[in-house]
Parts: sequence; C-alpha cells; structure tokens
Amino acid sequence: MKIAPDSVPDLANMDADALRQLVLGSMARQQALQDELRYKEAKISKLTHEIAVLRRYRFGKKSEQLAGVQGLLLDDTVDADMAAIEQELINLGGQPPVERTVAQPKRQALPPQLPRIDIHHEPDSTHCSCGCQLQRIGEDVAEKLDYVPGIFSVQRHIRGKWVCRQCQTLSQAPVPGHVIDKGLATTGLLAHVLVAKYGDHLPLYRQQKIFERAGVSLARSTLAQWVGVCGVQLQPLVDALRQHVLGRRVLHADETPVQMLKPGTGRTHRAYLWAYAPGTFDDLRAVVYDFTEGRAGENARTFLGDWQGSLVCDDYVGYKACFTQGITEVGCMAHARRKFFELDDKSLLAGQALNYMGQLYDIER
Repeated sequence: MKIAPDSVPDLANMDADALRQLVLGSMARQQALQDELRYKEAKISKLTHEIAVLRRYRFGKKSEQLAGVQGLLLDDTVDADMAAIEQELINLGGQPPVERTVAQPKRQALPPQLPRIDIHHEPDSTHCSCGCQLQRIGEDVAEKLDYVPGIFSVQRHIRGKWVCRQCQTLSQAPVPGHVIDKGLATTGLLAHVLVAKYGDHLPLYRQQKIFERAGVSLARSTLAQWVGVCGVQLQPLVDALRQHVLGRRVLHADETPVQMLKPGTGRTHRAYLWAYAPGTFDDLRAVVYDFTEGRAGENARTFLGDWQGSLVCDDYVGYKACFTQGITEVGCMAHARRKFFELDDKSLLAGQALNYMGQLYDIER
C-alpha cells in the first residue's frame, strides 16, 4: 500500500507533547481495533455454538424430537433461527458450518404455467467509452417467484449484454438488489410470508399448503430460512425505530408472557415480550417489541439504556431500579383504578376515588 507523502507526519519537527499525543492516539486506535476483533471472535464463537446446538436437535435422533403439529412449529422455528444465525455469521465475516447431516432440498424449476413478467435491465448508455456503438450479444435471465394473495407469478429479470466491436468492452446493467442474494423470492413474497406468520398467525406448514393450492410447492425449511434471514436483514430498521422511540420524553412500557418452545426439553417455558411506545399525544405512532427469555428488570434497563424521561408502567417491581437512575415513574391509572373498583361496594372512600378518576378521564377525552 502506497502512502501519500503529505499524509505522513513530520516527526523530526514535532515537539514532545505533539509526538506524545500522536503515539497515544495511535495506541487508542490500535486498542479499539483489538477490542472490536475480540468482540467479533467471541460473537462468532457464541453463534457457532448456538447453531451447533440447533442442528443437533434438528437433525438428531427422532426420539429427541416432538411429534405432531407442535413438532412442526418447533422445526420451523429452529430452521428460521439457524438461517438467522448463519446470516449473522456472514455479516461478522465468519463462515457458518458447512456440514449437513441431511440433504438440503434442491431448488425446483418454477412451474412453466405461471405467468411471466419480464423486467429489463439495460446499461444507461449503449455507447462505449471509446465512442463506438455497443452491440447486444445476449442476456442473463434470473427468475424470481412473486405472489399476490392467491396468485403466483414469475418475474424474469433480463440483463442484456452489450459489447463494443472495436475495443471488445462488455457492458451490462448491475444485478438489482434483493433482500436475499440469489434467493428465489421477491420482496413481495417475503413480505407476505412474514405478515401471514406474525400478523395473521399462520404457521409455515399451513402457508405451505396454501401455496400448493396456488400451484407452487415450497419446502417448509425454505420458508423458515426466508423468515430467519429477513429477521437479520430487518434489524437495522428495528434499531432505527428504537432510537426514534427513545428520543421521546414520555414512554409507555409493559411486558406480556408468551409460551416458548425450547429444543431438547420437550416442553415450553414462559418467556416475555416487552412493548415500548410513545405517549398517546405524541406524533410518533410506533411500538418497539423486545423479546426476552425472562422477566428480570435488567431487560428493561438494558433496552432503555441512558434514556431519561417519564415512564408510564404498572407497579411491577422490575421497573423500580430504573427510577433510581433518573427516570421518572408515572403510575398507570388503569391499574390504580382497578384496586379501588374492587373495594367500591365496601368503602365510601373507594367510590369517591373512582369519581375523581372519572373526572380525570373526562379531561383526557
């Protein structure tokens, strides 16, 4: 690597303080690079271990696996998790394990009866840099499976090849970007699978049967891989949304239990989905969800970080530590009212409290 002469500091003419600062700055940058390298190595080791555990379950003895519909749901989740971990390893510069204990499903040719939609990609200019007119000599065609609910179609991305007869320069439009490189599905199909799974609560094995009725057979493992990779690819949007939400002065927080299937145990355990949203009168209409395997208060502290503001929540003890770190506690009126409502027929004070709370609700409305 060549270094420009003007980028090299003149050490001979530098005083001791400037030289010391230069050395310290260089040492700090080197330490930061070493810290980042150690973090990546630890992350890669952790992910490699996780994917090994998942593969041991997924491709292990049948006696270790669940049967019936519950088993199908867990297999779909494991396949999605493995695809997500592989994508994270690739993003970190590592390589996912290549050993496969069972043959992976081969991509089948898309049914010829499906309608084809040609999308042409040509160079911006058909003139060579030498001034000659380019001649079209062929094309590359990549087929992507698209889906509008109930109807499959195939997008044919046609990239023409243009050559200059004078200088033999070959020109071709770049490959358009896709969520999954060299993947089969368009963004529309990926969005449909995700919305059907998480928005409409349609498991992948049911989606598979719906797609078969529409004329296309897709392996459940393929659908699960799409879900896993999309989860990783969407993470930057989640991070950006989290930053926008944490930029608000008032936040609402709550946690909801969900049953989580865990590979190897043969049963479920209770996990939690935490929800964070701006106040009712905020112009940002958004909710960020944070999944954790437990209800410990440190999960809320980790998500909020150094955020300072007013937190509207119930009286769960897990939030209490946040209020010692500069966050203002705002009790939930609905939770408070519930206790007075339970005493309404036994206490005059309870009835009076309910009356006052009703006036507050009138003001809010």
